[in-house]
Amino acid sequence: MDFPIPRNSNGVPLSLFLIFFLSTIAISTHASIHIYHDQIFREVGNAYLLSGGSEGLAASLTAIDSSSIDDGRSFIRFENITFLRSKAAARRHKHSNGLVQVIIFEAADRNNIGGSAYGGQRAICCTADLAKMEGCKQGEVIRRPSATDINWPIVMNAHFNGNSLSASMPYTEVPISKTGMYNLFFVACDPKLKGLIMNGKTSWKNPDGFLPGRMAPLMNFYVYMALAYLLLSVIWFFQYVRFWKDVLQLQHCITAVIGLGLFEMFLWHLEYVHFNNTGMRPVALTTWVVTVGAIRKTIFRLLILSVSMGYGVVRPTLGGLTSKVLLLGVTYFLSTELLNITEFVGTINDVSGRARLFLVLPNAFLDAFLILWIFSTLSKTLEQLQAKRSTVKLDIYRKFSNALAVTVIASVAWIGYEVYFKATDPFNERWQSAWIITAFWDALAFALLCVICYLWAPSQSSQRYAYSEEVGEDSDEEEAQSLTSGKSEGDLGLVKQEKKGKNVGETDDYDEEDDAEEDKRE
Repeated sequence: MDFPIPRNSNGVPLSLFLIFFLSTIAISTHASIHIYHDQIFREVGNAYLLSGGSEGLAASLTAIDSSSIDDGRSFIRFENITFLRSKAAARRHKHSNGLVQVIIFEAADRNNIGGSAYGGQRAICCTADLAKMEGCKQGEVIRRPSATDINWPIVMNAHFNGNSLSASMPYTEVPISKTGMYNLFFVACDPKLKGLIMNGKTSWKNPDGFLPGRMAPLMNFYVYMALAYLLLSVIWFFQYVRFWKDVLQLQHCITAVIGLGLFEMFLWHLEYVHFNNTGMRPVALTTWVVTVGAIRKTIFRLLILSVSMGYGVVRPTLGGLTSKVLLLGVTYFLSTELLNITEFVGTINDVSGRARLFLVLPNAFLDAFLILWIFSTLSKTLEQLQAKRSTVKLDIYRKFSNALAVTVIASVAWIGYEVYFKATDPFNERWQSAWIITAFWDALAFALLCVICYLWAPSQSSQRYAYSEEVGEDSDEEEAQSLTSGKSEGDLGLVKQEKKGKNVGETDDYDEEDDAEEDKRE
C-alpha cells in the first residue's frame, strides 16, 4: 500500500505499514508452510498488524481436489489459527465482541486497502470520518473491490465471544484463480486488543507444489546446471585419465572444483524437490548444500588467486604467501557459510534487513579484496612472463586475464541491474523473473570454470605450463621435474631444448625446437 509519511493521532508514521509489508517479501521465499508461534501483533498506524507472508502464486489449473502435490490447484490454507488476548482486554470487551480480520490481497490491489479523509492521513482501519466518506464500517478494515474481481481483496472475520481469552478461525482454503504476488495480513482495529497473540499455520500452494513461485524455476535450472557440470566433468575426466602422467598440481585443484560444483547442483535440486513436496526446507540437507557451496566457492577463488600468482608456472610454491592465502580462504569460507546458513537453512522469519546486511557486507568486502589481489598479482605474473619471453605461457595468461576482466565487468553490470530490479519493483510484482538474479551467478561461475578448463586442460603438452627457470642450473631442472609429478626423461629433454632454443633466439614452441635440433645433428 503506497502510504505517504503522515502520522496518526499517536504520532505513529503510517509508512511503517509499507516497511512491514516489504519485510515480509524477504521472509516469503523461505517456506510455503508458515508456522506462527506466539506471534505478537504490532501497532502500525491506527491498527494492530501481523504479517502472515507474501508469495508469488500461479492461478489454479483445476478445481478438483486430490492427494497429489502437483494436482494443478493453487490455494492458501488456514489451519488451527488461534488468537489470544489478555484478561484485561477480555474484561474490557465483556459486553462486545473483539474483532480480528484476515486480509488477502494481490500486490496490484494494495491501494484497495485503507483510505484517507479529506486527502490527509491514510488509515488502515475505518474511522468516523471515513465511514461517512467511504461508506466503510467503523472499526473494520477499509476495503474496496478490485477492478478485475469484486470478490478480492478477501476479508475474513474472527470474533472473541464474551469474556473468552481465545478466538479461533475455522479451517479455510482460499483458491487462487489469478496469477500474482499475494499478501496476507491479520489486522485488529480495536485499540482494546493491544498485545494480541496468534498461533497456527498457513499453507501456500502452487499448481505444481509448495515451492514459492519465484523459486520454482530454479528447481529445473539446477537440473540443467547439474547436466552441464556432468558434461564438463566427463570431458575433463577423459583428458585427466588419458594424460594422468602429465597432470599438474593446478589441474588437481580444477578437478576438485568441478566435482564440488556437480555435487552442489545435485544437492540443490534435491533440496528444492523436498521443499516442493513438503513446503518446508529440510535443515540437514540445506546445511549440506550451503556447506558444499561455500567450500566450492572458497576453493574456486583460491584457485583463481593461485593461478594469478603464477603458482606452478612462474613460481614453484606460493612461498611466504601460503599462510596469507590459507587465512583468507578460511575467513571467506566462514563468512560465506554463515551468510548462506542464515539465508537458506530452515524458515528464517526473524532475520531483519539490517541483520542480513551485517552478514552480507563482510562477504562483499572479502570478494572485493580478492579481486584487487588477483589483478595485482596477475599483472606481476604477466610482466615476469613477458620479461622471460615465455610466449606460450604468456599467451595463456593473457587469455586468462581477458576472461577475468570480462567476468568482473559482467558481475559489476549485473549487480547494477539487480539493484535497479529491486529498486523499481518494491512489491515484487515481477516475481516470475526474479529467479534469474540467483541463476546468473551460478552460470557465470560455470562459464569462468569452463574457460580455465580449456586453458589448462590435461594434454601431452601440459608440461609447457609447468614451472621451470630460464637459467641452466641442475637444481632448477630437478625442481621443475618434482613439480610436474611424473615427467619422463623425454620431457626433461624438452626443457633442455627450450633453453638451447632461447640462446639462439628461437620461440618457446617445443615442436619447432625439436625440428631445429634434428637439423643441427644431421
